[in-house]
Amino acid sequence: MSSPVSPAAAPEAPDRTAGRERRHDIDLLRVLCTAAVVLVHASAEFIDAGHRTTGILGDTAGRFAVPVFFAMAGWAALAGAPVGDEARLLARLDRILRPMAVWTALYLLGAYLTGGPGAGTGEEAVRALFGSVEASFHLWYLYAYVPLILLLGVVVLVVRRRALPGRSLALLAVLAVTPALVGDVREITGWAPPDWGWSVSLSTVVYAVAGAALLAAPRLGPRALWAAGAGVAFAVLAVYQLTVRHPAAYGSVAVAAVTLAVLGTVARVRVPERVRPLVARLSDASFGTYLVHLLWVRLLAGPVAERLPDGPWAPVALAVTAVAAAALSFAVSVLWGRPGWRKWLG
Repeated sequence: MSSPVSPAAAPEAPDRTAGRERRHDIDLLRVLCTAAVVLVHASAEFIDAGHRTTGILGDTAGRFAVPVFFAMAGWAALAGAPVGDEARLLARLDRILRPMAVWTALYLLGAYLTGGPGAGTGEEAVRALFGSVEASFHLWYLYAYVPLILLLGVVVLVVRRRALPGRSLALLAVLAVTPALVGDVREITGWAPPDWGWSVSLSTVVYAVAGAALLAAPRLGPRALWAAGAGVAFAVLAVYQLTVRHPAAYGSVAVAAVTLAVLGTVARVRVPERVRPLVARLSDASFGTYLVHLLWVRLLAGPVAERLPDGPWAPVALAVTAVAAAALSFAVSVLWGRPGWRKWLG
């Protein structure tokens, strides 16, 4: 028997809609992408510690995660579970912003108590409002994800529902004009406010629309061909990052090729029934995992990378610490999985 769909396909609290069949391939993608994000941030610790080749290869293996999250967000907003009214759109935003605010405060408190990145709590708190906070730098994704979901939701309501979502349009307008307003304030007063991070790029919108099309479409060609293409794309991306630019921009051709290949490989894959409950549970916990994982990465990957001598053990150490950080992050998120807790912790 199919369980309800979990249409919030990016790492956020699931938005269940009765009567829809659950997409287990989307669940699997969410879990894979969340683990890949952990790998990317663990790899950054190894790069900072001097293990450049190992870190870049690890980063390459997980660089598809953020664009695929945007692609799943597009599928959820445009095809999987489009909002029916403005109240539902605002509720969807609330499920993101509430845990985001809680974890930003927790990371700021941790930085203040430990003297870590972003220890200047007052200044960092202001930066967090503008969308650029060092203590929880991984949350930059949500500063782009929120405007994307708002934009797509407004489009759905206007085009498909013939509605006029006044509050959402006003909020979208605020996000749109604030960068210019910040520049004007800087020019008039001399005050240099932080850069405005609540914005979405054209490449992100394209990922969302292309992802909606790919994930909503029937099977597109042999899966083995997509998997072979993914292997080639990963190899090209690794060479690019090692020789041209690291980190590769998410809008670059190499990252786009990897993203599309991963989507084509996993979309509509049949998840065995015996593992579906586990995959679904991990999928529901993925937003909390994303929010908490930086703590485990800093506790595990950072110290190991700093103490590790140069040599062939670096890839093994990266793999072990990344798996451990991901496992612990998923575990604690599953533990607080009660609805009342997940509303605040993700």
